[in-house]
Amino acid sequence: MLQDMFEQKRTLSFEVFPPKKEGEFRAAFDVLNALAKLEPDFISVTYGAGGSRSGKTVEIASYIQNTLEIDAVAHMTCVGSKKEDLLAVSGALTRNNVNYVLALRGDRPRDMSDEQYLSRDFAYASDMMQFLKEHTPLQLVGACYPEKHYECFSMESDLNHLLKKQEAGAEFFISQLFFDNDFYYSFLEKADKKGITVPVCAGIMPVTTAKQLGTTISLSGSSVPKPLSDLIARYGDSREDMRRAGIDYCIRQIRDLQENGVNNIHLYTMNKPKMAGEIVESIYR
Repeated sequence: MLQDMFEQKRTLSFEVFPPKKEGEFRAAFDVLNALAKLEPDFISVTYGAGGSRSGKTVEIASYIQNTLEIDAVAHMTCVGSKKEDLLAVSGALTRNNVNYVLALRGDRPRDMSDEQYLSRDFAYASDMMQFLKEHTPLQLVGACYPEKHYECFSMESDLNHLLKKQEAGAEFFISQLFFDNDFYYSFLEKADKKGITVPVCAGIMPVTTAKQLGTTISLSGSSVPKPLSDLIARYGDSREDMRRAGIDYCIRQIRDLQENGVNNIHLYTMNKPKMAGEIVESIYR
């Protein structure tokens, strides 16, 4: 089982996203083939807003699981999905031997009315997880937020939601990206006191362009520490210098985590195997 990987001293996993267009699938498979050579413990595959790319998620996850023979974790969101929608996707995953899903509430689609949002089948990811546990054979993974979810009013409330996910069957958690390790260390301490006992993978995203950082902050709500903002100010106008500096920051961040006993790293690859390879080579080889 996938959770057995945590018996190792260190784990490494990747996130990828499915192509938006049918003609881009060949390139997506090339990305996966390159990432597979880095020998990750699993690869997770994101899900379009409101389930808009669920079919592509299933296809990519199936390729990871069955062709590359690497454990796949398919993202699944519920904010725009009915129960029958989730059962349909769950069935497709099961038929393709994909056994794990990262259960997420997901962001509200832009075209979703207030009435639709307030009458949705699942208010929280933990509600969906309970439903999946009861009606499917899927194994569950949950998300956690070192700086709390941006919509949650307090860390205490966010940790209560996290505990509900564990109680609903989450076998491990993958964290939202963060750039300041102190937030992560504080989060782990608070989660432990709250009674979170399942393993946690630290989500790390290399920032290789100034534009990427702005987009990332708007989507995740992650704080930007001064060393990273200084790096952007210094190298942001030079594409190659920014790329090298961003990868170096990521490597130093992971090394600090490992030196402080955090050995489960989940790398947000942005479908860039060369970048992922440079990081893996520096950290794990």
